[in-house]
Amino acid sequence: APESLMQALEDLDYLAALDNDGNLSEFGIIMSEFPLDPQLSKSILASCEFECVDEMLTIAAMVTAPNCFSHAPSGTEEIALTCWRKFSHPAGDHFTLINVFNAFKEASANSSSQCNKEKWCRDYFLSCSALRMAEIIRAELVEIMKRIELPISEPDFGSKENILSIKKSLLSGYFMHIARDVDGSGNYLMLTHRQVAQLHPFSSYHNTRRIPEWVLFHEFSISEDNSIRVVSEISPDLFVELVPQYYFSNLPPSESKDILQEVINHLSPVSTEKEEQQ
Repeated sequence: APESLMQALEDLDYLAALDNDGNLSEFGIIMSEFPLDPQLSKSILASCEFECVDEMLTIAAMVTAPNCFSHAPSGTEEIALTCWRKFSHPAGDHFTLINVFNAFKEASANSSSQCNKEKWCRDYFLSCSALRMAEIIRAELVEIMKRIELPISEPDFGSKENILSIKKSLLSGYFMHIARDVDGSGNYLMLTHRQVAQLHPFSSYHNTRRIPEWVLFHEFSISEDNSIRVVSEISPDLFVELVPQYYFSNLPPSESKDILQEVINHLSPVSTEKEEQQ
């Protein structure tokens, strides 16, 4: 549909993937080397700047592979939630996925038998096939990074600096996927399309019953009861630091946009005064 095509071109423009003539920019050409959604490609390239490539590649592989959390059989839901809680990271689902992937790798290293790997996954209500697929995708992404000679930083998962860097990398690509809890009960209003959604049941926040106010999400699903999937908490300060100004100015009016505008005004009062004078 023409509307979909125009929306796609607009999104690519926001991601700096197009030049003034509508062709791929130099940055867009590099993004196109990755067989991923443009937002994910942008986040990986941003991670080169923020030196968290190792972790970002793991996130990219995990969100591209099928869902790693298995549906618990009837009567075992609470056991599954207890198992998944062991992987939960306070920063959000993207970081929880890194914990799951690293735990799977460690279990694989400690066991040469495929049966033992599958048993470990069953014990934790995880999909072994999905995690194996994530391993394959990650290895392919590493090969692409090497082929186009992009740097791969050393793993540093867990440090405050690393967590902040990962959030910056994610925001560089997913600034269009931001939502705010408008009533304190988990009703998230998306900035771009102004649709209301709830956390997906597989979210670590759903599990821990903590409701962050501002979140970045990987995808929105109407078919799954208007839920946002793979969600991590962000701060308004971090968002306004990384969002392109022309994208922010095109957002529809909302209370959330007003809050973010106040943050911008607070961070740069001098430039705001000049704009008002102009």
